[in-house]
Formats: sequence, C-alpha cells, structure tokens
Amino acid sequence: MTLKKIISLCLSLFYLFAAAQQNKPPKLVVGIVIDQMRYDYLYAYWNKFGNGGFKKLVRQGYNFKNTHFNYVPTYTGPGHASIYAGCTPAQHGIIANDWYERTENKIVYCTEDKNISGVGTGNESGKMSPHRMVASNIGDELKIASGKKSKVIAIALKDRAAILPAGHAADAAYWMDDATGDFISSSWYVKELPQWLKDFNNLKLAGKFLSDDWNTLLPINEYTESLADDNVYEKAFKGEERPVFPHKLSQILKAYNNKPGIIKSTPFGNTITKELALAILKNENLGKHQATDMLCISFSSPDYIGHQFGPKSIEMQDCYLRLDKDLEEIISWLEKNIGKNNFVLFLTADHAAVDVPAYLFNNHIPAGYINLNDYKNELNRYLNAKFNIKDTSQPLVININNQQVYFNRAVMSKVNLDAKSVQDICADFFRNINGVAEVLTFYQLINQHYTDGIKMLIQKGFNEKRSGDVVINFLPAWIEYDKSGTTHGSPYTYDTHVPLLWYGYNIPRGSSAEYVAITDIAPTLSLILNIPFPNACTGKPIQSLVK
Repeated sequence: MTLKKIISLCLSLFYLFAAAQQNKPPKLVVGIVIDQMRYDYLYAYWNKFGNGGFKKLVRQGYNFKNTHFNYVPTYTGPGHASIYAGCTPAQHGIIANDWYERTENKIVYCTEDKNISGVGTGNESGKMSPHRMVASNIGDELKIASGKKSKVIAIALKDRAAILPAGHAADAAYWMDDATGDFISSSWYVKELPQWLKDFNNLKLAGKFLSDDWNTLLPINEYTESLADDNVYEKAFKGEERPVFPHKLSQILKAYNNKPGIIKSTPFGNTITKELALAILKNENLGKHQATDMLCISFSSPDYIGHQFGPKSIEMQDCYLRLDKDLEEIISWLEKNIGKNNFVLFLTADHAAVDVPAYLFNNHIPAGYINLNDYKNELNRYLNAKFNIKDTSQPLVININNQQVYFNRAVMSKVNLDAKSVQDICADFFRNINGVAEVLTFYQLINQHYTDGIKMLIQKGFNEKRSGDVVINFLPAWIEYDKSGTTHGSPYTYDTHVPLLWYGYNIPRGSSAEYVAITDIAPTLSLILNIPFPNACTGKPIQSLVK
C-alpha cells in the first residue's frame, strides 16, 4: 500500500471516528428550571454573581437572549409541562395550575390523583401523578427509546414542578411535604422511598435552616440593584411586623404552625433542592449507565419569594445570589464526576413576573388591579335579563377561573340558548370593564386560526375540552392579586421572556437574539439524544445547536 493510500485511509478512519463521537449522545441530561426568573435578572445581578454559576453558563455556553413562552397563561404547571413536552396547553392539557373541570363539576389541581397513594407521607400531599397531562414528554420518549435502560428522575419543592417534568414513565419524582419538610413521592412512581432518600430526609435540613435567621449574603448596603429593604410593595411573613431583614425564621416557623414547608419561601429551599440533586447524582449513579440518564431540577423558592416581595426586593436579589452559588456547586460536580463533554445542561424558567403594579403606578406607569369574580353576580343578572331567564335558581355562569368564564351548559340547553350568542353577550359585558384589554370566545377560538399577537398566544393556551367559554385578557401590568408582592400569567413580555442557557456536550460558545419558543427545547433535546420527539410536539429544533 502506498503512503498516499495509507494517509487517505487514516484520514477516513479519523473522520469516521469523529462522526461517531459526534453522533454519540451525552451520558446525562440535566434540565434546570427556575420558578419565576425574568431574563433581565441575569444582567441586573451580574456584577454580584460569582464566576462559576450563571456567568459560566453565559460565557462558556450558549445564551438565547430572546426566548419566550408562546402561549398563555404563564403559570408553573403549564410552564413545566410545555418545556418538557415541546407543546402548549392546547395539546398537553395542563391549562393552569388548577382549573374548573366540567366533567367533575369542580376545581381540580393539575397533578392531584385521588386514585393513588403517597409514598413517604400519609397525607394528601402524596396523592399526585401526571395523569392529567395527555401528551408524552422528553423523559417518556427517552425511557421508551432506551428500552427503559435510561434513568429519569425529577425533583422540586413543588409537586407539579417535579411531576410534570418527570412525565408518565419516569423512575421517580420527588417533592417536599410541607407538613414534615421531607421529600416524598407517590405510588405512580415508586413503592417506597429508596434508603438514601430516607437518610437524606433524616438530616432534617429544613429544620436546621429554619433554626437560624435569614440575613443577606452580602452587606445589605451593597444591594444597590434593589429597592430599599423597608417598602410598601412587600408582604411580611406571619410573625413579622415589617418585611425587613433579618427574617427571624424560628419565630416565623411558629407563626406557620411549625410546618417546615415555610422553607420554600426562603433561598434555603433552593439550597436543599441542590443538596437533593447532588444526592441523586451520587446515589443513583446518573450519567454512569449504558443509556443516557436525565435529571430534572426545578428551583421553586424564587416564585414564593417573588409573589411575596416582588421582583425588585432585596429578598429576591439575595435569593438569586445564593442560587448562583448552588448552581456553581452542581456544575462543578458534573464537570468533575461526569465530564463536560458527557453531559448537556439547559437552564430556563417556567415564567417570569410583572413588577408590582402599585410600584409602577406610583412611578406614573399605567398599571392596576382587578378581580373578575367581583362581577360574577352582576354578569348573571345581565345575562338573565338579556335572555329573559325567569328561573334563576341555577346561575348561568358557573365559574370564573384563570380569567376564563365557564357557563352552566345544562342550564343553557334547558332554556334553549344559543352558545355563540351567550358567549358574545358575555364578551361585550367584560369589554366595558376597566382593566380589560380584549375578550375571546370559545366560538372564535375553535373556528379561527390566529397566526400572531396576543390572540395567537391565547389560542395556543386554549384547550377545547378544558378551557372556558370566554377568555379575558387584561391590559399590561393589570393583575388579579394583592397590592403587595407580584404574580404572573399574562401574554406580555414581562411574563413570557425568560433565560435559556445551554452548556456541556457539543454546545458551542455564543449567544443569539433569534426568537426561540419555550416549546423548542424538547425537540432540540430529541435530536441531541437521537430519540423521537414527544408525541404532541409542536416546537422546532434550535438550529444553532443541532445544525
């Protein structure tokens, strides 16, 4: 064989080996979802972050700066379901955290399941499963594609933030029981808690953190990115006179009937979640198996803190500075024990949040508060008069929930009302209320196809079997909530714009301002893992990561 042929053969073998390595999927997927993280937090707190957490992911990974939720409502349940299923509530069915279910004639919770039992607890907090999510997710597809050789585990303080990422076929989902501070599961996933988790629970980490005060990580005068500590836009804990540091956690615990679940409203809830993640990685040997494993981690504490104190509070900034250190520990452990080229990590959020409307209003920015249920009786009287309904023993409007109106369809049928006419009259009623931006009816949402703007976002969050008869959207910065703290759920960018950072296996360094939908994460992972898309997936693979 000539030298030229030998060189050619060597080059061919080299390229074949390189291609094989590139097509070989990572050993581990780590999905991190932060509950209530606005994109701007990355840069608002940038100068106070260390170099091994958020900054490392931005500098050494890929930062998608223009990532948005492509539907409403932007809540925790739908957010986690959409990230991992690659589709919106129109397909996966998780239309809110809870909703009025016509077939059961009651409000249902997105993961409640009375037909199963809790594991690690004897109370109702364990009776949870993903049975209301009607689509598969990336974890389900990974389990099936690997012949169940992959391990899929999800954790969070909130049950829904663990169960919906875990999906239907996962090995386990673990969440915190408020009554005990222990991490529990349900019979959907496991028969009993593994011994390592029993040992972890026996550490009673929640109790240890709650025995001390919550002081700021840095000297409080360095929190220059936030409002003053004592302001009217925050809500104090029970047992406190004012919402200021230091927060006396042992005193607060007593005010909450000694239930350790109050740890969720502190940054130490994140730290406990981090410790559990590390315990799972070690004890379940994730990333050490023949098939790709997946760990889904949701950090729930920022949502509790944001609801109570608002986005511009020192409490929120302190939460993120501490979370930065928790992330650094996880990333460092993964690099040391799995190897950067053997795992792929993504970090995003399940929604963002609006600034406290009272704060905006006091700064001459339009904002306000509204309570749709205040109009329920008036709406019923209005509809009765419009349609000449004499028997008012059963109201026509049976429920107003998640900015949606549900009619009593049995009453409508009994008096022979035309559904479209009732919906139109109801929509006209709400259009005249201060704070309402637009109203869409069931008839419009199933008969028209919206391709852009807020109407499209409403339609993508609309599920024909579960959503209401009339959907109401508020003006920007108008919310149904208390006048201290904040909330989320709208189609506006302050709720939809979230971070999306990728790091590790075959992930290039860089950033992009291209629009990315939250539903694009799952199909991107599918291509990286060489497995099928989730079965209702509507997202598109992110080209800069898979080209």
